[in-house]
Amino acid sequence: MKVIPGLEGIAVAETDLSLVDGQKGLLLYRGHLVKKLAVSHSFEEVVYLLWMGQLPSEKEREDFQRLLSENRALPEHIYKLIIQISSRADLMTVLRTAISALPLTNDWPPTLEQGAKVLAVIPTMISCWYHQVQGTDIPVIRQDLNHTAHYLYLLKGQEPSEAHVRALNAYLILTAEHGMNASTFAARVVTSTQSDLLSALTAAVGALKGPLHGGAPSEVEEMLDEIRSAESAESWMRARLESGERLMGFGHRVYKTQDPRAQALRQISEELSVEDDWFQLALETEQTALRLLEEYKPGRRLYTNVEFFAAAVLRAVGLPKALYTPTFALSRTAGWCAHIFDQADHNRIIRPQSLYTGTIPQED
Repeated sequence: MKVIPGLEGIAVAETDLSLVDGQKGLLLYRGHLVKKLAVSHSFEEVVYLLWMGQLPSEKEREDFQRLLSENRALPEHIYKLIIQISSRADLMTVLRTAISALPLTNDWPPTLEQGAKVLAVIPTMISCWYHQVQGTDIPVIRQDLNHTAHYLYLLKGQEPSEAHVRALNAYLILTAEHGMNASTFAARVVTSTQSDLLSALTAAVGALKGPLHGGAPSEVEEMLDEIRSAESAESWMRARLESGERLMGFGHRVYKTQDPRAQALRQISEELSVEDDWFQLALETEQTALRLLEEYKPGRRLYTNVEFFAAAVLRAVGLPKALYTPTFALSRTAGWCAHIFDQADHNRIIRPQSLYTGTIPQED
């Protein structure tokens, strides 16, 4: 056996859920270009695609949206749990705990209805923690708003603008699924033991909680906050590059060309830049950064990644940094559930080997 650290380059499953081609800059969900889905479909429609294998008809979309909207209320014991631990636990810890305590049965295989119930209630969990920390009241649950709009409504207490809904909807779609990443692999490993949906999702949230997986957009926002204006972008970034530091939001372990998710969010940013100066700052800073990266690191193929424009979108719609990774978890729950269903449908327990490097005693 040969040890492959991090399992890099090792395929552990066959799936038609998504294709991540880093050389061609290609991301597909069930055969659909994700950058097109992000600008022309709702988050609910894309979740349906991931879970059911095709985009929904109008009736299927309405039925699925109704299933989600009818399950938005927090069970009383979950509400009390979040209130009790919110003062001493970060939001990802709260999500991990609250999801594990949801009142779902341990069905095998996990069901689509179970996935919908979890996906529906995560925005409410996030907003419950947020309002408890802020000392404000959580708004009354509504069923007449779509998933993205209702999430923003729960945080702000008022209906969001169409521009903000469109921007966040694109972000949620673009981050809903991304192949066999660490959190998705964790979910599939747990599912392969024939454990339940909540156990698999709890493992996934625990993996996403790690800063190497889910924390980059806040660092991009900090960079843009320090730059402040397009005029100061070049001097700020030159100083950083000359000191040997990275520019956050550029380069990706997988994509060696343009990240298709960044392309889609750039399109949204360009359309909304007339309404929000933050988008304009991001667009101008990106162009300066790409020029300087080619100057300082020629041939390295460092392109804009999704975290760069994710920071622009999340900041523009008014989300505080504490909600960035939890919002990522909200969207990625769609992909996690899709992989859990896929693993259950073609199940074989995932049990890799290890090589022993210790001593072996001599037998008498």
